[in-house]
Amino acid sequence: MKVRVFFFLAIVFALCLTASAAHADLQEDVDRAVEIIERFQEIPEKAIPQAVLRDAKGLAIITVAKAGFVVSGRGGTGIVIARTEKGWSGPSAIGTGGIGVGFQAGVQVSEYVFILNTQEAINAFSKGSNITLGGNLSAAIGPIGRSAEAGVTPQAAIYTYSRSQGIFAGVSLEGAVIATRYEANEQFYGKAAFPADILSGSVKPPAGAQKLLDVLSKY
Repeated sequence: MKVRVFFFLAIVFALCLTASAAHADLQEDVDRAVEIIERFQEIPEKAIPQAVLRDAKGLAIITVAKAGFVVSGRGGTGIVIARTEKGWSGPSAIGTGGIGVGFQAGVQVSEYVFILNTQEAINAFSKGSNITLGGNLSAAIGPIGRSAEAGVTPQAAIYTYSRSQGIFAGVSLEGAVIATRYEANEQFYGKAAFPADILSGSVKPPAGAQKLLDVLSKY
């Protein structure tokens, strides 16, 4: 009986995580993305190499919470942004969520930065359809630190970087499904805004994205 109760509560919690991800505010994700980029670059020995950031076609930044017992739930929100001929595009809202089986006591919050190395990766996010990491797009844990600064050539369409509870975890979200949050985009831009238009630079970024664009302009 107790196992059934735990099972039911875990499913409810997982569904709540997914629902909250769908309705999260994009401005909060933009502000959080700025903090995540700065945190990832605080320690040079553990930082994303400058060469990797300079060569990136785009970035996806997402915060994921995972919790449960027996059945685990995962939900997260974030943004994807692309480099255009005129600089960085505005951010497009993305989210992930799901239910898994396995022991997971407590709550774990992880931050992920995905370096989009190819135009194919940008196109996948531009279509607005669900993207499965490690599926059609190859994904690998990215090089880190000053020692990797010189001679870095992309070995995968997507490089993944992660921090969990403040520690560089070196864990990818391979197999996770990432989807566009259309409602969040519409609220942020004040009109219907599709990923293809946002990431191509056709849609002007609102003032709320300026700090993020300023941070990324360094690369």
